[in-house]
Amino acid sequence: MDSFSEPHKTTEYSLDDVRSKVRKLEEEHHAKGIPLSGRIIHVAHYLPVTCALSPQAAKGTNGAQPGIPSPPQTPPSQPSDIPPSPTEAAPAGPNSKWQISSRFGHSAMVSGITSLTATHEQIYVGWTGDLQSASESDNGHSKVPSSSISEENKADLENLLSSGKHLLKEEFPEGKAMTYVPVWLDDKQAHGHYDGYCKQILWPLFHYLLWQDVATEYASADAHWAPYAAVNEAFAKRIQEVYKLGDLVWIHDYHLLLVPSLLRQVLPDAAVGLFVHTPFPSSEVFRCLPRRKEILDGMLGANLICFQTYSYSRHFTSSCVRVCGYEITSRGGIDVAGHVSNITYCPVGVDADRVAKDILRPGIRPKLEALRALYEGKKIIVGRDKLDVVKGVVQKLRAFEKLLQDYPQWQGNVVLIQVTSPALSDSPKLERQVSELVAHINGEYGSLDFIPVHHYHQTIKKDEFYALLSVADLGVITPLRDGMNTTSMEFVIAQEKTSKSPLILSEFMGISSNMSEALQINPWNLGEVAAAMHQGLTMSDEEKLDRHAKLYKVVTTHTSHTWAAMLAKMLLEQLGGQNLARQTPFIPKGQLEQHYLSAKKRLFLFDYDGTLAPIVKVPSMATPSPNTLKALEELSADPRNVVYIISGRDQAFLEEHLGHIKSLGMSAEHGGFIREPGSDTWANFTESLDMSWMGEVLEIFKYYTERTTGSHIEVKKSSITWHYRSSDPEWGLFQCHQCQDLLENNLARKRPIEVLVGKKNLEVRPIAVNKGEIVKRILYFNPDAEFIFCAGDDKTDEDMFRALLLFPSDGKKVVMEPPLSVTLLSQEKKYEPIELAIERDASFTTAVGHSSKRTLAVWHVTTPEEVVDHMLYLIQQKPDESRL
Repeated sequence: MDSFSEPHKTTEYSLDDVRSKVRKLEEEHHAKGIPLSGRIIHVAHYLPVTCALSPQAAKGTNGAQPGIPSPPQTPPSQPSDIPPSPTEAAPAGPNSKWQISSRFGHSAMVSGITSLTATHEQIYVGWTGDLQSASESDNGHSKVPSSSISEENKADLENLLSSGKHLLKEEFPEGKAMTYVPVWLDDKQAHGHYDGYCKQILWPLFHYLLWQDVATEYASADAHWAPYAAVNEAFAKRIQEVYKLGDLVWIHDYHLLLVPSLLRQVLPDAAVGLFVHTPFPSSEVFRCLPRRKEILDGMLGANLICFQTYSYSRHFTSSCVRVCGYEITSRGGIDVAGHVSNITYCPVGVDADRVAKDILRPGIRPKLEALRALYEGKKIIVGRDKLDVVKGVVQKLRAFEKLLQDYPQWQGNVVLIQVTSPALSDSPKLERQVSELVAHINGEYGSLDFIPVHHYHQTIKKDEFYALLSVADLGVITPLRDGMNTTSMEFVIAQEKTSKSPLILSEFMGISSNMSEALQINPWNLGEVAAAMHQGLTMSDEEKLDRHAKLYKVVTTHTSHTWAAMLAKMLLEQLGGQNLARQTPFIPKGQLEQHYLSAKKRLFLFDYDGTLAPIVKVPSMATPSPNTLKALEELSADPRNVVYIISGRDQAFLEEHLGHIKSLGMSAEHGGFIREPGSDTWANFTESLDMSWMGEVLEIFKYYTERTTGSHIEVKKSSITWHYRSSDPEWGLFQCHQCQDLLENNLARKRPIEVLVGKKNLEVRPIAVNKGEIVKRILYFNPDAEFIFCAGDDKTDEDMFRALLLFPSDGKKVVMEPPLSVTLLSQEKKYEPIELAIERDASFTTAVGHSSKRTLAVWHVTTPEEVVDHMLYLIQQKPDESRL
């Protein structure tokens, strides 16, 4: 079974290495004729800039209607994280009505995307956020309703943002263009999407909290689904407007999980990646979400889905298998109707060079010295977190109290400086709990001249933040769940210039697997955290240096720039692969109708399950619909049509559901038996074959059935199938692989059999019997057919498509040798080669499934219902008698 432990990555790479690989991949793709535009489109919830309308332009807006309250301001309206270095507002130009300035937050992602301008043109698509009116006084900004922004003002902002490179010119003077593309959203929808579904439903769920656990009143998991879906549609539409052939598209985070699928529908050839910055929960938590299938299907529209850690990718894969019943490919991708989404992981880093420069700012040293003087003779433990329930602040404080209890020598000798910045949503209960706990610890272990815990609930300035990180004797970062935490990496860089102090990290952080030299703990185990604090405070200088050197190498090697370059590399690697293979076009009704009407004789060849009837969990429930029966009856009633069902089902099933259509031909058990149109008897192709192997295969299947709850064996006259659709999906797949290996490497080498892996089943059949042989037989006995329509959905149907690859590259006519399916039943009679009347363009091989499905078919339809619709469409067409 696949190991659940994280695969060990030994390869170390630099930014130059990754960029070199990107260039090499692009050269290879150009040589193969794969189009590349040299552009990367990044799609995130927010643009990395805030937009304020000038007072003069704001006066021209309609304004909010009196008596109607404006929607609440979308967080973060105040800096919710440590702000970047101050930057001037973008020069808007003499005629501009807008003021542009950098937005706080998501600095690692924005830094990574920005760095890609060194090699590729960047298009950054995002929401403008709440639009502000720049106040004429110094009192700040006031909100402007989006509905009041005129088309002229929108166009002015778009023109200004299209020259976004001026925001980056200091860092990348020689870089390629960076264009910001705003998505215009209705205020109500925007806030229902972000403040509603994203923050009340998805964010808690992805951090192992259900919505009712964090809501202050009754919470419905579906209350904000409509705005979430609408905003995702708006983003997909905006991407479609700016997309050019050869663009790479990366969609970022949980705000836009439906966009990949929506984009796939309108841009089937696009290379689309999805990066999930948050954790992804186990399938047992994720399956609680009412819209779980819609979310998973939305994500699976991407060619590549990337997570912060291997474990998050495992959780996603497990959810796809267990919740939706999708299959895992041999390389770990998820197969949805033939479209394969590959799954990988790549943690985000920080902009190490930028942090290192910021730490040298002149305002930091005086603050650092002041902190040392203030706490002289004491060890300093530093923590900085958002005041959020998943950040583990309460657990950290309790662990600090445990340290003072279990190691009394630290009483009066260690202080904890805990900074909590405001979270995206206020939690008065959590604030009160933290304040009471701080007061309790200070009352229990403090004195008139000593306070052990200093708690600051505020957003501190950058100089103060880096001074704190630099002066610390121990960094403690213990979230209960976190995707990516930049503070841990900034701590390591800050310590490079000071005492190289150790770091305590929660094992539930996305970055923890990369920073193995940190002291990793379970934040729920207070004794373990307290012991780690003691270990860190008493650690020898030699061990400190050794641990720090390894951490520093990780942090400065795997930076946000390297991460962004890796995204470009990984998506380029998908080009030309299976999930970006030749896109099979949708079958054209006009062309189909033209050849159908002009043909004097026509062949219709249909698979059953997945082609005329949808796949169901209980095979006996896959009964034909009234429309399917009507289409088959009317098609087969036309004397110019020869219609066959070529199925893996046994004779009894086909007789029961389709046997009343006397003019319908049927083949059962993947070509083992055939009933000609108008006949009541079945011909057996296996009579002259050695079938003694069936007893041996049956014993092997019984062995695996006993060990796989929910599996069963289906014994047919010419084949045996082991089904595991009702089993645990992961265990069933594992047992299937084990059984397949045993059959292929032992029995199949000695017996004339072949092993077929189907949809949740494993089938063994004679090597001379398959659907392709039946198709050849039908063709041989109907050489005057001038039209062929053949439809199927799985691997066994590829034999039919292969049999219909009749024409050599430059040939117009086909001469057919007598196939095995003809000579097996009539060994005394001699059959001669015959010439077929079919022309190349009149053969319509059609795969049911996604357009990117790897198939030998020329055309595709998406669902069984579309196959039936095409049949009914042809029935309604009347031929031109003059052409017959």
